[in-house]
Amino acid sequence: MREKLYSIIFGTDTRSGRIFDQALLIIIILSVLVAMIDSVPTWYKLYHTEFLYIEWGFTIIFSIEYILRILIARRPLRYIFSFWGVIDILAILPTLISPFFEGYETLIIVRSLRLLRIFRVLKMTRFMQESNVLYHSLKASSYKITVFLFFVIMLTIVCGTVMYVVEGAENGFDSIPQGIYWSIVTLTTVGYGDISPVTPVGKIIASLMMITGYGIIAIPTGLITVEMARYKTKNLKHCKHCDSDNGQHAKFCDQCGEELED
Repeated sequence: MREKLYSIIFGTDTRSGRIFDQALLIIIILSVLVAMIDSVPTWYKLYHTEFLYIEWGFTIIFSIEYILRILIARRPLRYIFSFWGVIDILAILPTLISPFFEGYETLIIVRSLRLLRIFRVLKMTRFMQESNVLYHSLKASSYKITVFLFFVIMLTIVCGTVMYVVEGAENGFDSIPQGIYWSIVTLTTVGYGDISPVTPVGKIIASLMMITGYGIIAIPTGLITVEMARYKTKNLKHCKHCDSDNGQHAKFCDQCGEELED
């Protein structure tokens, strides 16, 4: 019985496990929607009591789920102090401790604690099989991204220093850090407009940095995309019956329907 419950709650290979995950996903989405609607002042005034009952209903469901996970987990303490264990307890704590806060002075604290319910969104990543691909891709390209970021930092420092020399304090560039700030804002194509070059040379440098910024944005995307393609190709399951490739999580071939070997 314990192993069956474990496969349902922690596993996704069985039909009952998939149904449990899908039902949990729907409940998470609904709870987040209620939290969002409850933050609207008009709706809060009209339906505060109803939202409170609904919130307690969600909290009871998530509390039961959390207790079951502790009881069924093979290593309960490992689950409790794991990332998902912390997220699970954060999803239910705000509502559970809210009755102990009374009075106007603590109302702000209670409202801020209720914002922690948004952590339930993070539980939805359990259902994203591609998150594993993204993780490995980021890990594989971490060195290249680090080198790239170092280059960007050096570029902003150099350009910020140059703008400090070219524009000067009379045009808002009264220090090198101020010039670096402008360089970061320009290179990322944000363009707040609080500081802008006035001299012709400064405008030329700014134009070159804006064009460079568009190119820089594409570099990390390309690095991660390449690693994702490599990871997916490396982990494809090959079907010996029809000679086709399938995803790493596939159990049956998409082409012929035969069972795939691990």
